[in-house]
Amino acid sequence: MSNASPIDGLGLSALEARLREDLEFLCYPGKDWIPRKDGVSDVVIIGGGMCGMVAWLGLMTGGVRNIRVLDRSPAGFEGPWLNYARMETLRSPKELTGPAFGHGALTFQAWYRAQFGTDAWREMDKIPRPMWMDYLRWYRKALDIPVENGVSVDRVEPEGELLRLHLSGAEEASILTRKLVFATGRDGTGEPNIPGFVRDLPRRLWAHSADAIDFAALKGKRVAVVGVGASAVDNAAEALEHGAAEVRHLIRRKQMPTINKMMGIGSFGFTAGFGELPDEWRWRFMQYSFKTQTPPPHGSTKRVSRHPNAYFHFGKGVAATREVNGAVRIDFTDGTSYEADFLILGTGFTVDPLSRREFGAAASDILLWEDVYTPPEGEESADLGRFPYLNPDFTFREKQPGTAPWLGNVYCFNYGSSASLGKVSGDIPGVSEGAAWLARAMAATLYAEDVNAHWQAMLDYDTPELKGDEWQPSELHETATEGQVA
Repeated sequence: MSNASPIDGLGLSALEARLREDLEFLCYPGKDWIPRKDGVSDVVIIGGGMCGMVAWLGLMTGGVRNIRVLDRSPAGFEGPWLNYARMETLRSPKELTGPAFGHGALTFQAWYRAQFGTDAWREMDKIPRPMWMDYLRWYRKALDIPVENGVSVDRVEPEGELLRLHLSGAEEASILTRKLVFATGRDGTGEPNIPGFVRDLPRRLWAHSADAIDFAALKGKRVAVVGVGASAVDNAAEALEHGAAEVRHLIRRKQMPTINKMMGIGSFGFTAGFGELPDEWRWRFMQYSFKTQTPPPHGSTKRVSRHPNAYFHFGKGVAATREVNGAVRIDFTDGTSYEADFLILGTGFTVDPLSRREFGAAASDILLWEDVYTPPEGEESADLGRFPYLNPDFTFREKQPGTAPWLGNVYCFNYGSSASLGKVSGDIPGVSEGAAWLARAMAATLYAEDVNAHWQAMLDYDTPELKGDEWQPSELHETATEGQVA
């Protein structure tokens, strides 16, 4: 039995025509209802990758049209996919709708089948990473999303009721906006996690997995990789495939993590309900996920282990490193040591608003989970404690009321929101639901802020639906009652 679609194999032009028709049927974009202010954007989105684009689509669907999308990367290289992401395929199942925002014609599946057909779709296992970037490029083109590339937001500061964004790479030195969305991905509320044990190690001898690494230079070298998460194994595989003499995973844990606990409970209920849970339950879910650790993908792990010169060493927490005769001497917490020619840190990212330069000194005014919640014994997590404690609409909160009220105009639509609101602003499974949530919340706030203008517009509205010729007035003659002589 065939599941072929009318667009299968007909190419992207046919798919784009269908998408345009679907959007037209749904009256997209929504009615432009926000009063304009000269020289002021209603919304600026930092980040033109998957999260930034679907946030833009959600807002446009709701009629929030005065939006600018800024991204520091060149066009077509937004996000991690062609930068520091090095996996062969995505972890997520290919059927997930991702940033489609309810439009079947905007899914990866529709994009793929329009070009290659149903049979090829059935044969595909996981989505190749570069192909996902090809899809996101098409997504931007199909929706005509006006991303301004090569533009960085260096600092944000309040200016009355507005936010002034200081830029580099743009024609303007600064711009004004009412609302600001950080759609900045995995490191959007933090930075790469650099352990203290490399503090005195020469930079030429180590790199973080998010760095631009010259893997060709590692040919014939002894490479050590700290960690065994997804980024660690992907970088180990790259080193092996570029001819490293050996690659050794140095793993603090005693055993390999094998179960992705969050995947086991993923559902629409979890997506919709997580943010409504009490603090103790939200903390408990996230802390347990951190404690058990998400395992590296099956394919990525096999990509490493198929090399005979790849090794996994457990119980090897790193205590210190130093340079010895041009190599890296690594001392472990169990008293042993090892020498490598190069060290790769697969240590992920921190979530810590204090590390973000965009907030300046006001970063210390942001309310964090550690300021609000004290976990019970056995559930402590310093890393989780540094996540921002957000409002239900993705906005930041102040530590002390009145010190930085402008933070309520800044939306955390990235990985930093996961402790407060769940996996709805970074991962493929829930990103459309997150964008709908963000758009609705922001529209409600914008409407309330302009309520006087909307009231005046109601008073001033004078376009009649009836012209006066649709009816004729007539006299009502009294009708005689029973027993009454007419």
